[in-house]
Amino acid sequence: MKTMRILTSDIGGTNSRFGYFETDGKGRLTLVTSKWFRTGNADSFTRLITTVNDSDFPLKTYDSDMCVFAVAGPVEKGVFSDPPLIPWDIDIANAEEDYGIRRCVLINDFVAQAFATRSPAGESAQNILPGDISPDGTVAVIGAGTGLGKAALIPDETSGYSVVPSEGGHANFPFVSDSEIAFQKFAMKELGEKYLTGNHIVSGMGLSLIHEFHTGKKIEPGDVVAECTSASETLAWAARFYGRACRNYALEVLSTGGMYIAGGIAAHLPALFTHKAFSEEFRSSKTMSKILARIPVFLITNQESGLWGAALLGQQMLTKQGTSREPN
Repeated sequence: MKTMRILTSDIGGTNSRFGYFETDGKGRLTLVTSKWFRTGNADSFTRLITTVNDSDFPLKTYDSDMCVFAVAGPVEKGVFSDPPLIPWDIDIANAEEDYGIRRCVLINDFVAQAFATRSPAGESAQNILPGDISPDGTVAVIGAGTGLGKAALIPDETSGYSVVPSEGGHANFPFVSDSEIAFQKFAMKELGEKYLTGNHIVSGMGLSLIHEFHTGKKIEPGDVVAECTSASETLAWAARFYGRACRNYALEVLSTGGMYIAGGIAAHLPALFTHKAFSEEFRSSKTMSKILARIPVFLITNQESGLWGAALLGQQMLTKQGTSREPN
């Protein structure tokens, strides 16, 4: 097998990461280099691709053997997405004519994160809660940044994997006490929303809202991270809310194969997951506590995990010589 060049991207509401991967004759996947771009600096997907091709990034889209574009939004037929947190859509239905790309696919960003759990990025993940992995069990992946992403990876009979995408970050977020309901009312007023979702609460936006509720200070998420201490109410509440989101999704997909946490919040504020409020909330259930106690939780610290997952899918598609538009 000749060396194949795979270009991958992880297009989020804040950053768009691009990776250049190579596979050798033995099927080994290597990250050659990567480059980050600000998503907001592009006024269209075409402009983003042009910026990448005109930059010093060594692999151009038109020179790749496969391009895998991962985006923070729902994907239609592997070629179109209108991301809710990005002000332009992505359409690769005519990728060869528009961009000179021979083979490509568009996937949800957390489909990429799900595949990443089977890559070196997942293998190096930190085990933050113990448990017993079921080899044939569903793997849940969740992560917060600009919004909240989710996906589930399911082993199949061919020793491969299928991934079920999710837009669960747009579902209502549950509040369970008088103090939390007070926060809910505060956040709804601040945002002008009729109801709150995981995207509002388990995200950078949510971190700022929690901090403002407790301190009266309205600051950006990065500044909140700098102010969080082990004794702060902001950290305790954010850890509890994140633990609740993880628990609920683990139960929804019965993730006996493990729960993996990715995303920008995890990378910048790992103290969330060592806080006792996280573990207490994740294991809390009158009916499912025994199952939850057996589900291990891992923290993916590699910020380029989405690129690895997209590359793994691209390699799988090249190996199987499948369709250039829809992933298997």
